[in-house]
Amino acid sequence: IISNLLCICVEPTFLNFLTTFYVLIINQSFKTDYLIFILFFLYSHQLEIRAQVANAFLAKFQLTSEEMSALHAARDGPITEDFFKALGRVKHIHNDVKVLLRTNQQTAGLEIMEQMALLQETSYEQLYRWAQNECRALTQESCDISPVLTQAMESLQDRPVLYKYTLDEFGTARRCAVVRGFIDALTRGGPGGTPRPIEIHSHDPMRYVGDMLAWLHQATASEKEHLEALLKQVSMQGVEENIQEVVGHITEGVCRPLKVRIEQVIVAEPGAVLLYKLSNLLKFYHHTISGIVGTSLAALLTTIEEMHLLSKKMFFNSLSLHASKLMDKIELPPPDLGPTCSLNQTLSLLREVLASHDSSVVPLDARQADFAQVLSCILDPLLQLCTVSASNLGIADMATYMVNSLYMMKTTLALFEFTDKRLEMLEFQIEAHLDTLINDQASYVLTRAGLSYIYNCVQQHKPEQNPLANVPSMDSASLKAAMVQFDRYLSAPDSLMMPQLNFLLSATLKEQIIKQSTELVCRAYEELYAAVMNPSSQYKEPETILQRSPQQVRTLLS
Repeated sequence: IISNLLCICVEPTFLNFLTTFYVLIINQSFKTDYLIFILFFLYSHQLEIRAQVANAFLAKFQLTSEEMSALHAARDGPITEDFFKALGRVKHIHNDVKVLLRTNQQTAGLEIMEQMALLQETSYEQLYRWAQNECRALTQESCDISPVLTQAMESLQDRPVLYKYTLDEFGTARRCAVVRGFIDALTRGGPGGTPRPIEIHSHDPMRYVGDMLAWLHQATASEKEHLEALLKQVSMQGVEENIQEVVGHITEGVCRPLKVRIEQVIVAEPGAVLLYKLSNLLKFYHHTISGIVGTSLAALLTTIEEMHLLSKKMFFNSLSLHASKLMDKIELPPPDLGPTCSLNQTLSLLREVLASHDSSVVPLDARQADFAQVLSCILDPLLQLCTVSASNLGIADMATYMVNSLYMMKTTLALFEFTDKRLEMLEFQIEAHLDTLINDQASYVLTRAGLSYIYNCVQQHKPEQNPLANVPSMDSASLKAAMVQFDRYLSAPDSLMMPQLNFLLSATLKEQIIKQSTELVCRAYEELYAAVMNPSSQYKEPETILQRSPQQVRTLLS
């Protein structure tokens, strides 16, 4: 018995213990029966320890029968929570067994590692097949992502290739569902006919295109939510990029039917205003959907951008055609020197365009960028039209016609934003024509008040020449006769007004012309008064010639 124990129990301390008992036996210090009992007890204890070690080893580095059953059951049945627990156990064993490779148990460690690796690959393959079949079944309009499928994607992230293939399968299934849903929304409508088919409103371009884009916006947001639910437990880097890529793939299928229908609307040339509204609508949805997709490389965003550029191009082509028609047949100014019919029609078009621009939901910076081009395309031809139309008029008639036309443009633009620069330019042009009218009105008054010739003589006379009193028609009698006529003007200043001023559309501008022209008349009288009162002019008793001082004249006219 002692010999067998010595062969089995090789621990040094235990050998020392047995050697001591062996010496006691030789010396007959213990009875043999007692010694055998003690040795048997120690031998049983040692075996129990070894059994515990073996069980701990198996529990640490081997799967239980239940875990093996959970892994094998996934071959023919659905994936359950037990499968993921067993798979997690396999992964832990595969990582923990590396400890054995650093001891004298390398053979056992390599065998266990190989066994766990094989189990892992088999389990991942089964999980991929199951997830693939689950994704293929998600072809209905309503997509419910099960927690098990979400957990499957979390596990598959350890195998990037299988993870990518599963995402592709999901994207393909959802792409078919979105295309079918879009076609049904166009042709059949919702369940029971509510909402009605979108194509019923094909006669109304704005509603037709708006309903299609609104449906796609909602579908894109829903698909992104489905993907976020599918990948919510995935912790690897690049999840957001994966979502953007798959959403772009899902929505790619609707690009062709969408593009064909919008092109039909645009090419039908519904008019400049509608084209501009469509352009803004497309730009708004491009901005909105890009916030969902997150990348401008998505096929849906590319399609919407192409349609936006097409509608914008057709809009400006329509404006250019309108401008060329205006220049082909120049309309003469009406007798009242007001704006022509073509000018009123063009300003009405501009007003509608700017109103739709102001009500647009496009971001502010994008709207401001388009505004300058729109104004240039409409206002520049209008200004040229007015200039050519007034070329055969007299100076006062031309100035009156241009002031009225520019005033109409200014009042149209003043109602809208982003027009400050154009308003400033129009204001400068109006001021230039107002100066002409102010000078003409002052000349009109001086001529009919009898001071025009006298004022010109005063301006042209030089002191070194003959005295002013000796200039022809500048004698005292002539001046007194002129002052009688001038006094009649002072008693009724409104009686001397150019007919053109009554045609002005703006009462404020008319008042401004009268006020500033009156100021010119007062200055002319001041110069005349100073010249007559100058002793070098050699007028006798000049106070009897010009009985009113310049201040009195200014007071009467004001």
